[in-house]
This record gives sequence, C-alpha cells and structure tokens, in this order.
Amino acid sequence: MSNKIGFTENAPTPVGPYSQAVICGDFVFVSGQIPINPKTSTVVTGGIEAQTAQVMENLKSILESVSLTLEDVVKTSVFLSNLNDFQAFNSIYGKYFGVNPPARSTVQAGLMTGVLLEIDAIAKK
Repeated sequence: MSNKIGFTENAPTPVGPYSQAVICGDFVFVSGQIPINPKTSTVVTGGIEAQTAQVMENLKSILESVSLTLEDVVKTSVFLSNLNDFQAFNSIYGKYFGVNPPARSTVQAGLMTGVLLEIDAIAKK
C-alpha cells in the first residue's frame, strides 16, 4: 500500500519538507495548521477567536480536497501558545465539531511569533 498526498490551494502551501495531508489506507493525517490565510500567506489578526476560525477553515479545506469533512475527524492535537486562551479557543472550535467531536489533546507550546495556535488532525474514510 503506497501513501497518497493530499493538497489544496485553499489552505496554506507547505513551506518545508511536509505535505498538507497524507492518505494511508483508510486514514488521512493532516499536518499541523497555523492561522495563515492562504490567499494572502499571512497570519490572520484578531486574537485567538479569529486565528482558531482560520485554522479550522484550513483543516476543512484540506479534508474537502480528499473528499472528507470535519465529521470524519477522529483525533486532533491542539497546541496553544497560551493556555489562558483555552476557553475562547474552545468556543470557536466547538462550533466546527458538532454532536460527536473527535478525541483531542491540548497542550501549551512555543509557536512562531504571532501564531496563537496550531492544530493537526487524523480523519478516517
């Protein structure tokens, strides 16, 4: 079984040696997304709420490029630059995942300047 690569122009283009997504059997592994607007290639401003919405839109676009939706996500890993942003982050994140949200890990992490969060995801076909 060979891996396939997922890519869309509707999410930030990778700037290093990684893929937006890798399809391996029934699973899709989506690389960590930061709040970059793919049209401008810049980090969005407006605080944790705006950045969370952008990250979720990036994840959604990548999943759509491989014929999946956020409902297919089984696990996410969330990296927050400041755990004090957790409640505000969670209020936006929760709007993207309805009744049956995926499993999730959330940790505080050092991220690049201006980036308040990063999220990666695993989805199942």
